Amino acid sequence: MSKKLKIDGIDKIIIKRLVKDARTPILSIAREVGISGAAIHQRLRKLDDSNLIDGYKMVLNPEALGYTTTAFVGIFLESASLYSSAIKRLKEIPEVVESHYTTGNYAVFIKIMCKNNQDLMHLLNKDIQSIKGVSRTETFISLDQQIDRQIKI
Repeated sequence: MSKKLKIDGIDKIIIKRLVKDARTPILSIAREVGISGAAIHQRLRKLDDSNLIDGYKMVLNPEALGYTTTAFVGIFLESASLYSSAIKRLKEIPEVVESHYTTGNYAVFIKIMCKNNQDLMHLLNKDIQSIKGVSRTETFISLDQQIDRQIKI
C-alpha cells in the first residue's frame, strides 16, 4: 500500500459496504454518502491503484460442495532447500487451499478441505507425505470456525 494513500470517511464507508457485500450497488452507496456514482467509481479506482484492494472474488460454501472436514497441517521438511519443490507439489493438490512458510517447528503450514476424514487420511498418506523432502506432518482437524473476517479499517 502506498504511504501517500489517504483514506477519508467516504472511502471507509465504501470499503465497509463492499467488504460486507461486494454486490452492494454503487448507486446505493452513492446515495448513502451523498456523492455521484461516478465519484464512487473514481474513488474505487484510486483504492485499486493504491493496492489497498487485493481483488474481488465470489466465496463458495465448501459444505455445499460436500467438503465437511477442514484441517491444518504442519509440514516438516528434511531440508529448507526443498521448500520450493514441496510448494510446487502442494499447488498440484486441489484440496490445499492455503499455504504459509512459517517460523517455528513447521517449515510449511497448510489449510486443506476434504470431503471427510477418510479423504483427509488418504490425502495425507498418499499425496502430502509422499512429497520428496517431507519428513513428517502434524495434523489439526478444525471442529468449528468461530471467526472469519478481514482486517478492520
